[in-house]
Amino acid sequence: MTRILVVDDEETLREALCFNLEAEGYIVDTAENAEAALSMDLTKYDLFLLDIMMGEISGTQLARIIKSNPLTARVPIIFCTAKDTEDDMISGLDLGADDYIVKPYSLRNVSARIRSVLRRVSTQKDAEETYPDKVTYQGLTVIPDKKMCMVDGEEVKLPRKEFEILLKLLSHPGQIFSREELLKDIWTDEVVVLDRVVDVNITRIRQKIGKYGKNIVTRSGYGYGFIE
Repeated sequence: MTRILVVDDEETLREALCFNLEAEGYIVDTAENAEAALSMDLTKYDLFLLDIMMGEISGTQLARIIKSNPLTARVPIIFCTAKDTEDDMISGLDLGADDYIVKPYSLRNVSARIRSVLRRVSTQKDAEETYPDKVTYQGLTVIPDKKMCMVDGEEVKLPRKEFEILLKLLSHPGQIFSREELLKDIWTDEVVVLDRVVDVNITRIRQKIGKYGKNIVTRSGYGYGFIE
C-alpha cells in the first residue's frame, strides 16, 4: 500500500489532505515542518507532498536533503506553492521534483496529480526491472535493446542518431566528447558529415528530454557531455 508524507505548516490543510488521501486508500503521515519530517524515517515513504514556505527549512531545502540521500533520492516529490514563490518552485523542479501544485488548490486536483506521478514512477520502475541493461539518470532512462527513451515514465521518440548520441553521453556521465569523436562513433556509415550536424542533433535532444536537457552541457572548444 502506498505511503505518503504530507509536510505543511497549515494544520487545516494537513488534516484535509490526510483525511481525503486516506479515503482513497493511501497510508498518510503528516509533519508540521521540515524539521519534524527530518526526525522521521523517510525511507518508508513512496511519495512526499511538500509545502515550500515553511519555518527555517523550506520545502526546497528539504527536497535537496531527500534527493541527496541514496535511500530516498528516487522517491517522487510534489511541491505545493503559492503563486509568489514561483522561483522557489522552479528551483525545486531543478532538484528533480516531479510536479507542483499552486495554492489554493482543490483536493481533487491534488489526488489527480498524485495518481499521475505514481503512474509515471510505476511505469519507469517496470521498464527498469524488465530491461536491466538500461542507462538511467533520475527520470531519464535509455534502453539500448529496445531503442527506447523514457522521460519521467513517458516514452519519447528519438531518431537513430539522436538516440545514439544520448546513449553515449548518458553512459559516460561527466565525460566531454568532441564533435569529431561523436561523428566518428555515431556516423560510422557516412562518408562526409559536417560538424554542424552534431550541434543540430544536440539541440533537438535537449528539447525532447525536457528538464534533463540542461544536463547536456557544451564546453566551448571541446564538445558535449552529460553532467549529473
